Amino acid sequence: MNDQRVVHLIDDDAALRDAVGLLLRTEGFKVNAYESALSFLKAVSPSAEGCVVTDVRMPEMNGIELIAKMKEERISIPVVVLTAHADVPLAVEAMKLGAVDLLEKPFEDEALITAVGAALDRRNAEVHRSRESQAIKSRLATLTRRENEILAGLLKGLSNKVIAHDLGISIRTAEVHRANIMAKMRAGNLAELVKMALAAEAPSATEDK
Repeated sequence: MNDQRVVHLIDDDAALRDAVGLLLRTEGFKVNAYESALSFLKAVSPSAEGCVVTDVRMPEMNGIELIAKMKEERISIPVVVLTAHADVPLAVEAMKLGAVDLLEKPFEDEALITAVGAALDRRNAEVHRSRESQAIKSRLATLTRRENEILAGLLKGLSNKVIAHDLGISIRTAEVHRANIMAKMRAGNLAELVKMALAAEAPSATEDK
């Protein structure tokens, strides 16, 4: 079982931790249970995988404060919030801070499994985008100054002729540089090259949002 199937379950209610933990383990998730937000924060690092399932109202540090602290420490794993009816305003605040879903107690087993699955899918997609972005940035770093100038022109939609004129080089030279850029970036066509450039500019999952 890989780390991306990990669920960090945080609730001060031992009975609920046991019940939810058993449900998730039965569904094939690896569950790390914590009795408080502070114990969770002490146990994980910014590179932690998986997702968090946390109660909103807890002693010492509530779910809202936990999400804020995770942001501060750049622990960017998605959070699913569990809330009692009276805590809905708090849960809404949690969503505004970045929680990906909230479930009102008592919730259906299937609702929790679906929410956790969606949170993990989101995390996996973010990790994939982050890795892809880093790979593209590494390729961009191999471009020469002249190739970067050619690339800038291509991203503006300029033709080889216009780029060559603007840079004071021959069209043939511009074509050679363009071919080198495509090869270095592993782009099959101009559309792929544009997508790569946009992906490299997008914030990664590990960056502060």
